[in-house]
Amino acid sequence: MTATDRSLSDAIDRLPSALKDAGFRGEVTRDSALRAAMSTDNSVYRILPDLVVAPRDAEDVVTCMAVLERPEFAHVPLTARGGGTGTNGQSLNRGVILDMRRHMHRLLEVDPDGHWADVEPGIVLDDLNAQLRPKGLFFAPETSTSTRCAVGGMVSTDASGKGSRVYGKTSDNLVGIEIARGQGLVSSLSDAPGWAAPMLVAAETAVRKGRAAFVANTPRLNRRFTGYDLERACPDEGGFEWWRLFPGSEGTLGPITRIRVKLRPLPKEKCLVVAGFASFRASLAAAMPLLQDNPTAIEVMDERVQALADEAGLLGRLPRTLRPQGGEALAYTFVEFNGNDVAELEARIAACEARLQDLPGIRAVHVAAGSDEIRELWAIRSAGVGLLGKVEGRARPVAFVEDCVVPPETLPEFLDGFLDILTRHGLSFGIYGHVDVGCLHIRPALDIDSEADRARLVQVSDEVFALVNRHGGIFWGEHGKGVRGAYLEGWIGPEAYAALQGVKAAFDPAGRYNSGKLVASGTPVMGIATTPFRPFNTPDGDPLEKAFRCNGNAQCLSYAASVPMCPSFKATGDVRHSPKGRADALRAWHEGQGTGVTTVDEADLLGTLDTCLGCKACASTCPVQVDIPAMRAAFYADVYTRRARPLTDRAMLLAERLSPLMLRASPVIRPFWPLARRAAEAVLGVTDLPGDLARPLPRSARITLSELGHRPLPEHAVLVWMDWFSALYDGATQRDVHHGLKALGYAPLFVEMLPAGKVAGDLGDQSGFARMAGRLVAALQVGKKRGAPMVGLDPAFVMALRQDYRKAGLDVPKVLLPQEFLAAELRRGATLPRLPGGPLSLFMHCTESTGVPTARRDWQEVFAALGLQIDTPLTGCCGMAGMFGHKERHQQMSRKLFDMSWAEPLAKADEAVATGFSCRCQTERLGGETLRHPLGLIADRLG
Repeated sequence: MTATDRSLSDAIDRLPSALKDAGFRGEVTRDSALRAAMSTDNSVYRILPDLVVAPRDAEDVVTCMAVLERPEFAHVPLTARGGGTGTNGQSLNRGVILDMRRHMHRLLEVDPDGHWADVEPGIVLDDLNAQLRPKGLFFAPETSTSTRCAVGGMVSTDASGKGSRVYGKTSDNLVGIEIARGQGLVSSLSDAPGWAAPMLVAAETAVRKGRAAFVANTPRLNRRFTGYDLERACPDEGGFEWWRLFPGSEGTLGPITRIRVKLRPLPKEKCLVVAGFASFRASLAAAMPLLQDNPTAIEVMDERVQALADEAGLLGRLPRTLRPQGGEALAYTFVEFNGNDVAELEARIAACEARLQDLPGIRAVHVAAGSDEIRELWAIRSAGVGLLGKVEGRARPVAFVEDCVVPPETLPEFLDGFLDILTRHGLSFGIYGHVDVGCLHIRPALDIDSEADRARLVQVSDEVFALVNRHGGIFWGEHGKGVRGAYLEGWIGPEAYAALQGVKAAFDPAGRYNSGKLVASGTPVMGIATTPFRPFNTPDGDPLEKAFRCNGNAQCLSYAASVPMCPSFKATGDVRHSPKGRADALRAWHEGQGTGVTTVDEADLLGTLDTCLGCKACASTCPVQVDIPAMRAAFYADVYTRRARPLTDRAMLLAERLSPLMLRASPVIRPFWPLARRAAEAVLGVTDLPGDLARPLPRSARITLSELGHRPLPEHAVLVWMDWFSALYDGATQRDVHHGLKALGYAPLFVEMLPAGKVAGDLGDQSGFARMAGRLVAALQVGKKRGAPMVGLDPAFVMALRQDYRKAGLDVPKVLLPQEFLAAELRRGATLPRLPGGPLSLFMHCTESTGVPTARRDWQEVFAALGLQIDTPLTGCCGMAGMFGHKERHQQMSRKLFDMSWAEPLAKADEAVATGFSCRCQTERLGGETLRHPLGLIADRLG
C-alpha cells in the first residue's frame, strides 16, 4: 500500500463517525456488496469506491461537504452518482460516492404558468414526467434509459436522445441549478452568498480568458459540445451565468443539489410511422428526404439489432406487414410527429407515407394507431441497446465510440469511414441511432478480457476520433465523456483547455471532485486504456456466468412500481438489492475464489442475496437474462459446504422433502395444525403461515401416480398438477380450478402430488433438487403419454418447470397455465358459455406476467369469449413470493411492496381475482380481502 493509499484508508476509517457527529442523517456504509455495485456502470470499467454516502436532502449534502472540507479529509475524492447509467465510467471513482438517487428524488416545486419545476438530482426522468403529465407538461430530453436515469446525471452528462432536433439537449432545457459547499448552498436563481464570491470571480476570469478559443474550436451542431461551456457562461449580451459551466461537467465541479428544469406543453397529438427497408444503407439514406416533413425525430435500427429483437420475441409486437418474412433482414426507420393541429399533422403524415413509398429499398410502411401502439413500437427501438449486450460469445458490443455526431448531410460518408475502420480491425457491430441529428450508435464487439482487444479499443478510438474531426463533428454527442475525456485537451486546443483548467481550479482547488476526469492540472486524467476494466467472461458452464455478462444497462433499476423487475430495489432504492448490484457482488466474490483476494465479504453478499424475492423477473426481463435466483442457488451450494444453513431454510428443505408424507397424514395433523403453526412461527422466525390444511377433493377428482399410466380417462380429461404448498394449504384453489374446469365442460383430474424440488433448487441443495425433479419429470412423462392436456395449478410451479428444470437440462413435457389451455381451446374452435355479472379485475402473479409475455392477453381472450369485461392491472410483486413474505425480518419490505403496487388497484376494483397462491395470501393478510382464483369465479357465475 502506498503512502497515498494509506492516508486515504485512514481518512475513510474516520469519516463515518465524523459524519455522524456532524449531524449527517443519511446512510454511510462501507458494505462491500454495495461498494461492488457502485464500482460499475454501463461501461467496461470498474473502480471500487471506499465509502458510499446517501444524503437525505440538500442540507445533508452541505453537512457532508463541511466534514470533507476539514483538513484531515481534504484529500478524499468525492463523486456524485445518479442512476449509474453512464457508458464511459462517468461516476466511477475512489473515495466517497455520493448516492443522490436513493433519497434525493423529489419533485420540489412546479410552476405550470412559468413552465418550470425544481427537482432534486436523484429524480428519475420517467418519474418526473409521470408527475408532470396531469399538468399537461413534460421535461423534454427523452433518453432510452428514461425508466432509471436520474435528472442530475442527465445534467452532468448533458444527455439527449429522441427528439433532440426539436427539443435540444438537457442544457437547452434548464433554467438554473443549486450547488453545495461546506459553507452552504449557492443558487443561480438568487444572489450568491459572500463567501462564494471569490470562487465565482476566479471562474469568470478563466472563462473570459478562454471563451474565444473555445468558440473557435466547437462545431455549430444541434448536438453541441457542452461541459465547461465557456460560450454560454458568458453570453453575448453580457453577464456571467456560472451555472452554465455545470451541464456536461460530470461532477468534476462539485455536487448539484437542486435543478430548475424548463417544461414544455405536452403535444396534443402524437403519431409514429415505422418503415422497413431492405438494408440499413437504404434506411439511412431515407433520413434527409424525410426531414422535409419536419418530424420530431427520425431513428434507425440496423439488421443486426433487428435480428436480436426477433430472437428476443420483440418483433411479434410489430404489425405483420413489418415483420421480416422468410428469414430476410430488415432495417427499420422510426419517424415521430408531434403537434396540436390534427389536420396539419395528418397532412405531414400523409406526405411522409407518400415520400417513403418512393424511396429505394422500401419494404413496408405502418402508421401506428393510438398512444398504446406508439409506446409499444418505440419500446422495440429502445430495447436495442440492451439487446446488443445479449450477444453470445466472449466478444460483446461495447460503448466506447458510439455517440459520435457529424453534420447529418455527411452521415453516409462518415459511416463508410467508420465501417472501414471496423472492417480493418475485424470487428462486428450493431447500429441504431438518431439520424436526424447525425448521431449513430455503433457498438463494436470486443472481448475486454483479451489484451489484443483492449489494444483494439485504443486503436479504434484514436481512428474514430480522427475521423470525426475530419467531418467537423463531435466525439461525445450524447452519452457524455467519462474516461474518453482524455481526448478533450487535444480536441479543444491548449488555450481553451487552459481555461477549462482555470474553471476547475476555481470550483475545485483540491482537484477532488470526480478526480481524474475530463480536466486536471499537473496529473494525467483517466484514459480509456489506463482505467481498470471489469472482467467480461468466465469459463463455459460456470454457474455464475451471467454475473459476468451483466453490462450495467440497469433496466432492473426501473423506478415504476408497476414494473415487476426488481421488487427489492424498488422497496429500498439501494442498488445492492438489485440484479445489477447482486451481479456485481457475485462477480467480485467469484474472482476472489480464484485468486484468494476478494473485495466482497461473504457475509455482506449473504445479506444482499437474502433480500432477493426469487421472483425470476430478472431471468426473463433483463436483456441478458441475469438470473439472480439461479446464481444465488449456486452461491448457496458453495457457501453452505462451509457453514451451517439458517434454521428456517433447513426446516423448509425438510418440509418440501417430506411433503408427500405430510399430505397423506393431513387428516391426523389437521386438528393440531393451529398449535403446530404457532410453534413453528415462534421457532423459525416467521409469521402468518397458512391457517388450515387443505381437505382433499373427492376421490373421483383425483388420480394417483400408480393409476396415471393405465386408469381410463374420461372424455375431455385435463390432468392438473400441483406443487406441495398448494396441495397442503390451498384447498380453496383446488376446488375453484376443479369446479371451474368442470363448469366449462372439462373433466379435471388432480394428479397425486410430487414435490418439484423448487425450495431445494432455490436454496442450493443440488442433490435434493435433482432427486425430486427426476421423480416429477418421470411422472410428467407418463402423464404426457396419456394424451390429455396437462395444466399446472399455480403459476410459480409452472414457471419452475419451464425455467429451472430446463436450465438443469431436464426434458420437461409441456404443462400449461390455465389461461394458456383455455385460449388454445378457443383457437381450436371451442366455444365457452356466456357469463353473467359485471366487470372484473384480474391480478397476475409477477413470475407469470414476466415469464409468459402472452399470459395477460390469454386471460383477456378467455374472458372475452365468456362475454365478460376484465381489467388486468399492471402490478409488480405483491411482496409475498413464497416464504419471503412470511419471514419476520422481511415484513417491512413485504408490506412496502404490497402498498406500492397492489394496494391502490385492489382498492379500485369492484371485484377481483388473483392467479397466484402467494398473491392471494398477501392480499388477505395485508389488504383484508379474500381473493378467488379466476376459475372459481367462472364456476360461481355459471352456477
